[in-house]
Amino acid sequence: MRFPKSPTRILVVRGGAIGDFILTLPVLAAFRGHCPKAAIEVLGYPHIAELAVAGGLADVVYPIESPLLSQMFVRGDVLPESVGQFFRRFDLVISYIYDPDCIFQENVRRLSRVTYLRGCHRPDEHAAQHATMTLLEPLRSLGFDNPDPVPRLRIPITNQVLDTESAVPTLAVHPGSGSTRKNWPEDSWANLLGQLAKRTNWHLLMIAGEAEGQRADRLASLWPKNRVTLARNLSLTRLAALLESASAFVGHDSGITHLAAALGVETLALWGPTNPVVWRPLGANVRLLANPVGISELGVEAVLDACLELIEKKSTQPGNLTGSNA
Repeated sequence: MRFPKSPTRILVVRGGAIGDFILTLPVLAAFRGHCPKAAIEVLGYPHIAELAVAGGLADVVYPIESPLLSQMFVRGDVLPESVGQFFRRFDLVISYIYDPDCIFQENVRRLSRVTYLRGCHRPDEHAAQHATMTLLEPLRSLGFDNPDPVPRLRIPITNQVLDTESAVPTLAVHPGSGSTRKNWPEDSWANLLGQLAKRTNWHLLMIAGEAEGQRADRLASLWPKNRVTLARNLSLTRLAALLESASAFVGHDSGITHLAAALGVETLALWGPTNPVVWRPLGANVRLLANPVGISELGVEAVLDACLELIEKKSTQPGNLTGSNA
């Protein structure tokens, strides 16, 4: 593989949802570690990829949905000089987009002499290794031995987003995902939060996007109003700053759960039908809870016990002098 000894600009092309991008962070981290002087740039969805810029893993994000780039998916088309100039700026391009006929790849190579690596668009659901390992495979041809497969992200906190000076920790909760098949039933969430509100004095950070609708409002109402923060439709960088200030997180198989895990937050993932060998969030701070029959059969008591263990763990750490409302 031809690879510049001292690359000055690297382009990572990555579409997909939040979780897909979080699982690609080890690729960016590997480039940052091996090529510290290179500019690392991302062609992706800015509202997602801005996380990498905020975390210092990338320098610039370009919108993958740009009309100019749409011509890159047409074989033999006459491409604007501006597109050629864009790709000629890079020493290396690694792409994870869906390109079954290699049209994008052919056009990049037609426009420039850049080193081009093709990564897996979506890891095999039945693979025997985690998705991050699959996404890192193209880097082996560059001599990157044993890169860290765990997504790690740190967002500098420029403003105090949660009261971290308080002795009372914060439990972050995201009761949604991109698929109803991955969601724990709302009545189970209600049972859990109702009991936790009575048995702890923790604050609640309720995370809600468009998919959650009014569910988040109904669940947040089970917690005392003076102990609830509702984070609705926030930018991912703002949400990441909030999560990074939280003491613990509970959620489903979702991009937000992957984000919490990458931020190093103590994470309890209520797991559904997807293969955990491939898709689980990684990290020593992550615990998975599942029922072999399905997530709807995951008992409230089992989740409650796991939450209380997590709360007890955090409450006994130095600086967390909390008590029970019981």
